[in-house]
Amino acid sequence: MAKLTKKRKEALAKFDKNATFTLTEAIKIVKQISNTKFDSSVDVDVRLGVDPRKANQMVRGTVMLPHGTGKTVRVLVLCSPDKEDEAKAAGADFYGLDEYIQKIKEGWTDVDVIITMPSVMPKVGALGKILGPRGLMPNPKTGTVTMEVGKAVQEAKAGKIDFKVDKYGIIHAAVGKTSFDDEKLLDNARELLNTIIKLKPTAAKGTYMKSLFMSSTMGPGIRVEQKSINV
Repeated sequence: MAKLTKKRKEALAKFDKNATFTLTEAIKIVKQISNTKFDSSVDVDVRLGVDPRKANQMVRGTVMLPHGTGKTVRVLVLCSPDKEDEAKAAGADFYGLDEYIQKIKEGWTDVDVIITMPSVMPKVGALGKILGPRGLMPNPKTGTVTMEVGKAVQEAKAGKIDFKVDKYGIIHAAVGKTSFDDEKLLDNARELLNTIIKLKPTAAKGTYMKSLFMSSTMGPGIRVEQKSINV
């Protein structure tokens, strides 16, 4: 068992780790016990009663956080030359095609979101083994394979995130930073959680949302009362 650090012991001493808190209370505690020297992310972890191995129980979606993520999102647009001006005007950090495909093949993945067009997907598809494990592979379901590349860039910059249940049935997502006002974190968390609830697969039986925790980077998890999501 890993040894608890002094900072973690101090954080755990500030709240009852066996208790369940409302979403509003959890946000206050997460901010209070965050002790990193940088502006930590505030994360939500949801354990779902689904079997991700079955296609009809996969939970995946996108959500536009009302107040953004608080992080600078680096966007690469892999597009034909006629779409480069649109990508640039929308704020894309990088845009082009063949040169960036070659850079990625050589190991470059220093971006947060990759957006592309249906017509160039055959070229982008060849990068699946590199981009897939990093969560960077464009997908029509998340709006990152589109002819409206400018709109997609603006949404990514404004706080659109995509989420996907992992093999353990858990969704992990950041809903802001500890420097955010409580109300902004509350709005963002509610938007994410209500989106997940709406995506409940019809094939999922029993309890859908099994547990819900909130934490900051390197901080302990705070158990959240599910009934408090919209209270």
